[in-house]
Amino acid sequence: MPQCGLAPGFIGIVAHHLTKSFDSLHDVKMRVGALPAFPTNALKYNLTWSVDGLINEYCHPCEAIHDGQNIEVLPLEGLEHFSLDGTQYEAFNTSGGLGTLCETLAGRVRNLDYKTVRYPGHQKLMSMLLGDLQLKDDQETLKNILRRSMPATMQDVVLVFVTVSGMQAGALVQEVFARKIFADRDGPTPLSAIQITTAAGICAVIDMFREGHLPDRGFLRQEQVDLPAFLANRFGKAYQQSRQVESIG
Repeated sequence: MPQCGLAPGFIGIVAHHLTKSFDSLHDVKMRVGALPAFPTNALKYNLTWSVDGLINEYCHPCEAIHDGQNIEVLPLEGLEHFSLDGTQYEAFNTSGGLGTLCETLAGRVRNLDYKTVRYPGHQKLMSMLLGDLQLKDDQETLKNILRRSMPATMQDVVLVFVTVSGMQAGALVQEVFARKIFADRDGPTPLSAIQITTAAGICAVIDMFREGHLPDRGFLRQEQVDLPAFLANRFGKAYQQSRQVESIG
C-alpha cells in the first residue's frame, strides 16, 4: 500500500469518500497546501519539506480527467484563486497528488484534478525561475539556491480542501471538506504540520491494517480506506481534531 501520506494519501481518502453520496459525478477538485504560517519573502514560502520533492512536483506532467478523458496537463498551469477562512490563496497544477484516483474514477467523473495551494504571487515567480530563467533544465542549481536562501520553518500550516459536485436525487449538489492543520509546538518534541499530517497518514493505515479494517493481501489503494474509520483512529484524529473551516468564499 504505497502513497500513505498527505497527497497522495489522505487527500484521496477524502475525495473518494465524498463521491460515494452522489448518483453521478461532475467535478472533483482536490487542493492541498503545505505553507509557512508567517510568509515574509517574495515567494511567500519557506521550506517545510523536501526541496527535491517540491521541485519535482513543479516540473513533471500532471494527471487529470477532463470531459471524461484521462489527460496530462502542464505543471504550474491552471492558476486559480480562492479564499478560505478569510485568507486569499492561489492553486495550480502539480504532479503526483492524485495517486490512483484517475484509474478508480475513470468513466464515472467528468472532471478531476489536483492542485497545490500557495499564497498569491508564488506561481508567477516560480514560472519565471523555471521557465524564463530555464532552471527547469538545471534543477540542481535551483535547489541549491532555495536551500541557501529560503529559510526552513517548523511554524507551518497544512490546508486540505476538497470539493465534489454532481447529482443527488435529481439536484445538482456540492460537498466540501476543508481543514487546517497547524504545527504543534507545545509538547517536548515540536512537530510541524507537514510532519503531523504525513505521519498520521501512514500510522493510521498501519493501525487499521493491524486491527483488520483493511484487506490483508493484494495492492491497496488509498480510496479503499474508510474516511470515518480513519478519522476515528488514534492517529487519524490528527485530522479530525484540527480546525474545521466552516465558511468558504
